[in-house]
Amino acid sequence: MVDARGRQGVNERIAVRVRTLRSELGLSLDALAARSGVSRSALSLIERAESSATAVVLDRLAAGLGVPLVSLFGAAGDTAGAQPLSRRADQPVWRDPGSGYLRRSISPPGFASPIQIVEVTFPAGARVAYETGPRDHAAHQQVWVLDGTLELTVGRASHRLETGDCLAHRLDEPTAFHNPTRKAARYAVVVVTEPLTRR
Repeated sequence: MVDARGRQGVNERIAVRVRTLRSELGLSLDALAARSGVSRSALSLIERAESSATAVVLDRLAAGLGVPLVSLFGAAGDTAGAQPLSRRADQPVWRDPGSGYLRRSISPPGFASPIQIVEVTFPAGARVAYETGPRDHAAHQQVWVLDGTLELTVGRASHRLETGDCLAHRLDEPTAFHNPTRKAARYAVVVVTEPLTRR
């Protein structure tokens, strides 16, 4: 289960990350609203940790900031003291208020690494569609189904993944997740980011 303290902690982490990234880009709330398609009022609530935005809204926001969604859940600020070990009891858990999926951040927070690992428990019948495309950083993702069945659509290609299956793809086109069964699915997501080479 996710207790109130755990939810608030993740919302605060998202708030700090969004404010930090927006500041680094020199964007006002209005400018980020225009880039992301998320209203200024919603952005303000997210930045004050007064709203638990859905995964779809956070993905739009991440696209506006030019980063992958996973980076909004990471620690912000000085990473010099970050530890390389992440104990399960300390791993932040967040529930998407839209689909009900449960997201656990596995990777050590703030540790300097291009790799992020997430564990997701996806409810029976749930659907989430991310409509955004390329970011300022190239991102590669692998989805490994640990238990159950998952239908994953990347662009126009649809894949039915069963327990043990793993799908690799770039995060540069719309992606949709669907659990077509009556049983929750559990899967791991591994994301690697790298700066885009500009021409």
